[in-house]
Amino acid sequence: MKNDLLYQIALTLINGIGDVNAKSLLAYCGNAEEIFKQKKGHLLKIPGIGETNAKSIVSSHHLLMRAEQEIKFIEQYKIQALFYTNEAYPSRLKLCSDSPIMLYYKGHADLNAEKIVAVVGTRKPSDYGKEKTKEIVSDLKEHNVLVLSGLAYGVDVIAHKTALDNDMLTVGVLGHGLDRIYPLSHDKIAKRMIKQGGLLTDFMSGTNPDAVNFPKRNRIVAGLCDALIMIESKRTGGSLITATIANSYNKDVFALPGRAGDVLAEGGNGLIKRNKAALIENVEDLLDAMQWQKKENKKSKIKQIPLMLDLSVDERAVVDQLSGKGAQHLDVLCQSTQMPISKLSAILLQLEFSNLVKSKPGKMFELSQ
Repeated sequence: MKNDLLYQIALTLINGIGDVNAKSLLAYCGNAEEIFKQKKGHLLKIPGIGETNAKSIVSSHHLLMRAEQEIKFIEQYKIQALFYTNEAYPSRLKLCSDSPIMLYYKGHADLNAEKIVAVVGTRKPSDYGKEKTKEIVSDLKEHNVLVLSGLAYGVDVIAHKTALDNDMLTVGVLGHGLDRIYPLSHDKIAKRMIKQGGLLTDFMSGTNPDAVNFPKRNRIVAGLCDALIMIESKRTGGSLITATIANSYNKDVFALPGRAGDVLAEGGNGLIKRNKAALIENVEDLLDAMQWQKKENKKSKIKQIPLMLDLSVDERAVVDQLSGKGAQHLDVLCQSTQMPISKLSAILLQLEFSNLVKSKPGKMFELSQ
């Protein structure tokens, strides 16, 4: 296992090989170690690699020394290294083509929790924005939601602190290595989060919190959540970038509306105006859209499908995934059935025609009553 990790970390260090190309290399070579054993001629046959990348790979064995240093660091500080093929790697991120090939995680929360909500926004929220952040996060408590954000000033840290104070799990995604906390003033909160959630990054130790790292951080926030809530934002800003990425991943995006002409409302109002986000005023708006309403004093009833119904093998697989589990997102079904999204969509449509499945807002599907 340690030898596998050595080559997996080294793969992330090869100059010019990003996350997408790294996955292509894994698909063709089988594992990270085999990539380093390939000759240049074979690498040139792999789509997307090319002359420059092939040359970088065959001359990159010195990176194993740096990878060895990183292994010592993660062992010393009890950090989990989650490679893309690791079973513990977040399943939601696997659905994103540009998801990190490697993640470093310190904490106790399940990164594959049933419900994950990202809360993002400006670093300088208004008093209204601060109160709405606290209200929305607090009201999520009874629905067993993991709260995700970026541990930045403003909305991010308010969301984390509110979750901690309400005994909720919360995970912060960092734009630097786990050998530091930025900003340093959030160190105490970060330590609480490790015990009551966690800290996650795709950057190795020694990586500074440079500005170019935070857009990369934002794609993890967007890809790891089921829904993203933007509290306040100017016309441009990091949280707006995160919301845009979440849209590209087909995530459900919500924005708190603000007064026309208010600078901090420009981002959210703009998303709502362009149908890039649903309007959210309270948690009930989120719960309705996501079909997460708490059903008290009601036992889940498994919907029975007539035994004589003539279903194909693929149709039966989809029905089985929906049976007794309530409404599920299209992306989740795609992963659980291991079907291409085009094929799955066609099957769901056919099941709708047969009155066995009904579609809900937000690309959610459930068995008909």
